[in-house]
Amino acid sequence: MDTWPAPAKLNLFLHVIGRRDDGFHDLQTIFQLLDYGDELRFHVRDDGLIRREPLADGLPVEDLSVRAARCLQEATGTEAGVDIEVVKKVPVGSGLGGGSSDAATTLLALNRLWRLELDIETLNELGLSIGADVPAFVGGRSAYAEGTGERLSPLDLPGRWYCVLVPPVCVLTARIFNDPELTRDTPRRTIPGLLTGEVRNDLEPVTCRQYPIVGRCLQWLRGFGDARMTGSGSGLFVEVPDRVRGLEILAQAPSGCGGFVARGINRHPLAVQPAVGV
Repeated sequence: MDTWPAPAKLNLFLHVIGRRDDGFHDLQTIFQLLDYGDELRFHVRDDGLIRREPLADGLPVEDLSVRAARCLQEATGTEAGVDIEVVKKVPVGSGLGGGSSDAATTLLALNRLWRLELDIETLNELGLSIGADVPAFVGGRSAYAEGTGERLSPLDLPGRWYCVLVPPVCVLTARIFNDPELTRDTPRRTIPGLLTGEVRNDLEPVTCRQYPIVGRCLQWLRGFGDARMTGSGSGLFVEVPDRVRGLEILAQAPSGCGGFVARGINRHPLAVQPAVGV
């Protein structure tokens, strides 16, 4: 089997501009890709079957990688199938984009392995049908995003180090966005204004109220810098000067918390080099 990377992401900020008639929200955010994430392995089949190898990580067999494979199969009519194995490193419900990244890597990988030769625009459309964050990973760049997160403008961001702390709770994104107390009127700003001005994650107050452990861990992490929540949580991050300092912080983390130290990257690994074995 070939191994394909599925990098995690951070939302460096997340502003909720308003709620649309279709129930979704208009956002402004920056997706920062990280040099840390899941790994996926694919074994191509010729019988059309799509299966995820069950692992002892609690993930459902029908996860987003399987949905992506089925979506690609249905869109192209290919008779190829695949066995998918996900080596899970990014916690579920952490706001780090693990499931969306797995789906994007599945689209990118099977487009090559099934020899479909779809262009990136088509893959982006398929990704959006799976989840709002999937195009950010299919596009292969750290990016500024608007709309539900699908309108992307690539950005070259400094390669900063981040200490990422993950409290022991799985946050349900829909529960956060449907909360009536969610702030939905943050003024829209230009990209230069967002890059140089004060920013925040508008979901933090709701997530911290619904999941108090996230709030406690966020306050603790703010003792080391300008900590913030990514996505709808539960993942939290703070910029650090280097890996050593990040590991020092993690060594003091509250009981039960996981985490990792990673550096920001501007390009998805699959956008700059082929996967192993391809």
